[in-house]
This record gives sequence, C-alpha cells and structure tokens, in this order.
Amino acid sequence: MLQAHEYKEEEIYQALEPYIATWFRNKYHHFTPPQRYAIVEIINRRNILICAPTGSGKTFASFLGIINHLCKLNRQDKLEDRVYCLYISPLKALGNDIRRNLEEPLAEIAAIMEHEAGITKKIRVAVRTGDTTQKERQSMLRKPPHILITTPESAAIILNAPRFKQYLKDLDYLVVDEIHEVADSKRGAHLSITLERFQHLCSSEFTRIGMSATISPLDEVAKFLVGLSEEHKPRPCLIADVSFAKSLEVSVHSPVNFYAGGKDTTAALYDKVRALVEQHNSTLIFTNTRSGAERVSYKLSKLMSADKDRIGTHHGSLSRDTRFAVEEGLKNGRMKAVACSSSLELGMDIGALDLCILIGSPKSTTRLIQRVGRSGHRLDRVARGCMVVTDMDDLVECAVLARCARDKKLDRVRVIGPALDVLAQQLVGMALEQRWDVDDAYNLIRRAYPYRNLKKEQFISVLRYLAGDYSELESRKVYSKIWYDPVESVFGRKRSTRGIYMTHVGTIPSESSVQVFQRGSKKKIGEIDEPFLEKLEKGDTFVLGGRTYKFISVRGMRAYVEPYEGMPTIPAWIGEMLPLEFDSAIEIGRFRAEMERKLEEAPDEVVEWLKRDYNLEDNAAESIFSYFEEQKRYAGVIPNHRRILIEVYYDDIGRQNIVFHALYGRRTLDALSRAYAYAISRAYKSNVSVTINDNGFILKLPHKRVDTLTIANLVSSETIEELLRASVKRTELFKRRFRHCAVRGLMVLKQYKGYEIGVGKQQRSSTSILNVAKKIEGFPIVEETYREILEEVFDIEHAREVIRGIENGMIEVVTIETPFPSPFAHNLVALQASDVVLMESRRELLLELHRRVMEYISQKDLS
Repeated sequence: MLQAHEYKEEEIYQALEPYIATWFRNKYHHFTPPQRYAIVEIINRRNILICAPTGSGKTFASFLGIINHLCKLNRQDKLEDRVYCLYISPLKALGNDIRRNLEEPLAEIAAIMEHEAGITKKIRVAVRTGDTTQKERQSMLRKPPHILITTPESAAIILNAPRFKQYLKDLDYLVVDEIHEVADSKRGAHLSITLERFQHLCSSEFTRIGMSATISPLDEVAKFLVGLSEEHKPRPCLIADVSFAKSLEVSVHSPVNFYAGGKDTTAALYDKVRALVEQHNSTLIFTNTRSGAERVSYKLSKLMSADKDRIGTHHGSLSRDTRFAVEEGLKNGRMKAVACSSSLELGMDIGALDLCILIGSPKSTTRLIQRVGRSGHRLDRVARGCMVVTDMDDLVECAVLARCARDKKLDRVRVIGPALDVLAQQLVGMALEQRWDVDDAYNLIRRAYPYRNLKKEQFISVLRYLAGDYSELESRKVYSKIWYDPVESVFGRKRSTRGIYMTHVGTIPSESSVQVFQRGSKKKIGEIDEPFLEKLEKGDTFVLGGRTYKFISVRGMRAYVEPYEGMPTIPAWIGEMLPLEFDSAIEIGRFRAEMERKLEEAPDEVVEWLKRDYNLEDNAAESIFSYFEEQKRYAGVIPNHRRILIEVYYDDIGRQNIVFHALYGRRTLDALSRAYAYAISRAYKSNVSVTINDNGFILKLPHKRVDTLTIANLVSSETIEELLRASVKRTELFKRRFRHCAVRGLMVLKQYKGYEIGVGKQQRSSTSILNVAKKIEGFPIVEETYREILEEVFDIEHAREVIRGIENGMIEVVTIETPFPSPFAHNLVALQASDVVLMESRRELLLELHRRVMEYISQKDLS
C-alpha cells in the first residue's frame, strides 16, 4: 500500500471540470487536507483509503471526484440511466444526512451548467435502506439514481433484486464510509463478501474508496477495503492519512485525592462536571454505559435546574424520535449538555461542540481521539476533551491514554478470521443468483480479505450443511437451503429459500431481556440482559432488586435462581463494561515500568516529571506518586507488561485468593482467567470463582489451597485453546453465541412466512439443534461459535502470546504472599463487593484497605 500524494490547489482545479472548479472556488476557496490528497486520485480512478477527523471535509474528498466524473459525462451527453456510484454506510441514519449534503452542491453545480452551457439533465441521488417504501423502490426502477446511498445489509439484498441490480453492472465507484465501524466485526466480514459479489457482477473493476476516522493499522484496513485480485494478491490502494490534521487538547482531572478522607468522590465528580459544563456553550459527556448516561443527565439536571430543559440523554435504548430530537438540539445549539454512551462517538453531524467530557477511561486511545474529535467540529478549531477520573487505576489509565493520544499511538484493529456463519448466509444469496462451480465460488470468497485464508475443507463443510447432508438435523427442523452436487462440483438454489434469505440478511443478533424467576415459584423477580446472562455459570451469585441470588439454570428466555446469603461473584453491570484494549494496556505497562525505575533512581523528581510529561495537575500527579510508592514499599514489586505479579492472600474466613496482576487488555485477561480457573478446578477438583478488571483478576478457592509457585505452569501455549474450549462448551455464553451463529447461518429462523419468531423461541430451537449438532465432528456452525468466543469475545491470540512470553522468559512471573491485598489489588477486592455495598461504603472499604497497608509499611519501617 502506497501513501497518497498531496496535490497543490491549482493542480486540483486543473483536474476538475470547469463548472465544478468555478463552483468550488466561489463557495469554499480552499481545499482541506483530505481533499488535497484524494480528489485527483479519485478522478484518476485509483483505489484510496481516506483517514481524516470529523469535520475535515472527507465526504467531499470522496464525492467531488465522483461528481466531477458524472458532470463530465453530462457535458458530453453520455450520462446514462444507471448507478455510477454505490455509497455504503454502516450507519443508516447517516444516509439521509449524506443525501442532503449532496443535493445542495449538485443543485448549485447544475445551475451553473444550465446557465453557462444550457445543460439541463440533473444528477440524481437516492437512499435505499430497509426504510425505503415500495413506491420509492418502484420509482428507482423506472429512473435509477446515479448515486445510490445504502447500508451493508441493503447492498447485499440489491444483489438478489434481479431487475434493479442490472443498473449496477457497470458500477464505476464504490464508497465505504465509516469503515472503522465494520473492519473488525462480522458485519465487516459480510460486507467484504458483498463487495466481491458486486465485483463479480460488474463488467470491469470499479474504484473503491474508503472513509475512516482515526484507525490503525491503515495498511490492514486498506486491504480489507480492496480485497484480493484473482492472483490472490492485495489490489493496489493508496492511503491518505490526515487523521491528525486537527489539533487535539486532552486534560485529565482528578476530582479528589482518592487516599484522603473528606469529600465524597461521586459528589466531587458531579461538581467538576457541572463546572466544566457551565464554562462552555455546548458539551458532550461520554460515559461507558447507557445507565451511566442516564445517571449523569439526571444528576446534572438537578444541579443545574435553570438549564434542566437544555440537558439531554442519548443512547441506543432510547426511541429513534428521542435520539433525533437530541441530535437536532445539538445541531441548532439549543442543548447545553448531552450525556451519551458510545452512540454519538461517530456518524451524523451534530454541530459545533465546545467540549467533550469523558467520565472514566474510554479504554482505548483510538476511542479517546474519536470522542474528543466530536468537539471543535471545523478543521481550524481545536478539539478539546476533559477526562474526569473515578478511582486510582482510572487516573493512571487516563493519564497514559491522554499521553498516547498526543503521541499519536493508536490501538490496532484486527480483521476477524473467516466467519463460517456469515459464509453460509452469503452462499445462499449467491446460489439464488446463479448456478455456481464450487471452485469459482471458493475463489470469489477468498478474494474477500477476511476469508483470504479460508480452507477448502471449511468451505465444503458449509456447502454440505446448507445442502442438508447432515440428515440427523432434520429431526430438529433444519432443512437444506441449496442443492450441492459433489461429483460435478456445482451448487445452486432451492426455490423455497428466497423468502428466508431476504428476511435474514445481516449479522446483528436479536437480543432481549431475560425474565428471572425464583426456582419452584411463578413469581417473577426481575429482568437481566443477555450480555449479562452470558457471563453467568451455574452457582454464580449476583444482585437483583437489592437481594443476592444464586444462578441455577435457564430455559429459553427464563432464568431460574434461588436466594443466597453472601457476596455476589458477578457485578450486575458487568455486561455493559467496555474492555481495555491490548495496545493501550501495554502502554500502561510501560508507564508502570518507567515509574518503578524513577522511584528507584530519583523519587524526588517523579511528581514534576508526571506534571511535565503527562500534563497532570498537582492533585493527580501526587496521587499517582503515592499509589506507586505504596505498592513498591508494601509488595516490593510493581507489575508491568513484562512482569506478572501473582499475589496470594487469605480473607477473613481463610479462603485463598490468588491475584494475577497482569496488563494485557480485558479480552486477553478474560481468556487467561478462564484458562487458569478451569485448569485449577480440574487439577484440584474445586470450584474457582473469578473476579476480573482491566488490571488483573482474582481466583478464589472456597476450601482447597493451590501451590502458587507452580500455578503459572498449569496453562501452556499448547493447551490454552483446549482449556478454553472445554471451559465454555457448557456455558450460557456458548448457548447464546450458538444461537447468534445459527440465526446468521440460517439454521434458526427469526421470521417465517411473514411471522416474527420471538427470541425465546429462537433460543429454545437453537438449544435443541445444539444438542444434535455438537455431536457432529467439525460441524461448521459449532466450530464458528468456538471461533467467535475465542477470537472475538476473548483474545486468544494475545493470551497465547503472553503464555509464550512466560515460557521463553520474556515475561517474568513473581509470586508473593501478603497479609492483605496490596494497593494495586484494592479495586479488584472492592469489585467483589460492588453490588452489596453503597458507593460510600466502597470508598470506606478502599480507605480501610489503604489504612492497613500504611500501618503494615510503618511497622516494617520500624523493624
């Protein structure tokens, strides 16, 4: 992949049609950085990935070259009634915004062309999504748009619309906007095959244009965009990286000294947020959960009663009308502050914001830059963000992420492996189009970048499933969707499948609330979300409605529990938690190593270094210094990315707690904690409870005691996959994820002959199918469920990398025993109690743990 060339203004004007050059010069005067890199290349029909911040003009960077091509054809009287440009955005709400943003310049350019040359034919733009009416679709059939705006799902459906797809056979341009939203997901895997199916439909290669916010590595995203040639080599693609063309200012605020008594942390946090909001005209407040957004907006409206009607909430659970009203309020300047989850991170234009506040760490440098980038919407304005921290670990994390943002260090995205459920769905769509030679279809699929390493036997196994070769599944009402002749090596459609396919296109799973009942009773206790249920295993305890319950079983969408006296093992909000990314965790590990070195060599200079190099205020710098100094004095060692600290302590009733201090990202820790917990439970015949956060995990044994000096050897790089597969195969996580995969792969239907099939019925059906499918060796949908859990829910690749580091000595393992938890373990200990103590009590618990540590250090110093 080559870096794009920056063109001079006059070079761009010379490349543009005279009418467009006149219009642009009169209206905008100057080109923005992404436009200087992209316009000429697009005119020259070269594939390009444009990476630029919000408000930098990247939409025109892609469209101006396309509009130029259409105007040139119009001037030459060669503009046909067909689709020249297909624009795909993963955000449906963005489609109408893009259409409106195009219609005004197109009308102005048309007026110039009519005035100067008498050209009256207009360039047409239309949106086609699931919301498009039948009347609008019929209109497009009669007079197709020259630029068609759609979503990934609707693009796939168009390929199976026999009449309309004829208008796309000579497609010139295909634009994928917000490509960072899909590149690392199954939705992206689905889109990548769709792009190759369009290329197969077209008579010649179309130009691919990708638009992205801040993302890394750009080479990988570019390969995802363009796919592979028939020679199985990446198609050429230029990269226009102007992601840091906009200035960024990020500050970190600690509302209290977390070790000092006095002011309540929560009250101080809201006071700080209120002060920041009052100092600015319009502020966006990001929280990491939907419930957090609700709490912040409620509290602010109470603290700022004069402005309460100008304070709003925005997240995915709110109705479309409510979200739209808040978005319009931001655009027209009516809203003073809006608290949101990730719903306003990207996408639609929400106007010029003065400030973005982040409550707690965004868990990723990339997400931090994307969130802060929503402020100072124009390119010439500075994007300003304030991170208000909630505890000591959060303070360290935010300080490091802010530094990484300033140093342009981004978290890397990873394009997922070959998702077999998505493949099954797309093969049914392909079969509806035509009769396929197996090798031709296989080669087409492998040109999609996520499927470049797809094995032939995997491909055949999916064909066999779709053709109904596994007769034992018919008893579970799983019937063939295609016909397949292995002798002739061809496959094709079954007429009955078209309706099923067209109503099941896409990858986003249906989720619902799970009703919770007490075992042996018809009394409903409450509801939990499916992502939370995925975390539960039999015997786990959690809080609901102020009481603690033990999880017993689940049937369909009903969970059965019984009352429990004692501490919960799973916090009630864990399903909503954003995970710390691997690369950001490694940067925090490097910071810890540097802090330890400075504490040993020049402790008196640490606070000034933190203030200078990390732009921290006095309170924050002094808190971090105290935190690290106390860990070093108490435990004698500071864990980092090259050192795992295994700390053992016994609680008040004598249970062994094994703390792994490890900084490798939440998904990696999910894998490591499950593997070690399963290995210990198997070796010692004991239940093991797990508490996990972004800085490590605690394994708690109720009765047995583990030899901690050899614990690291219980998991190896060779056995970790087998341990993880064994640990998840009977869990709710596996059952739910199998349902998602089965629906994507058309094994379980969510709609049939016009009737919706509820999530509960889908789950019962998938559970019944799983009981049979899991006995079939190598069954593709079962294997895909394992792959999804190990690679997407967990991060087995980095977990294996960590284990290899231990094996080859690159990662040191230090084991210590302490009388009570060390400072770096305090938040993990508090997490165990998070559902049965109030925030004030949690603070008291942390202060008590801190008091014990300081008392121990004092006694050690005296001795």
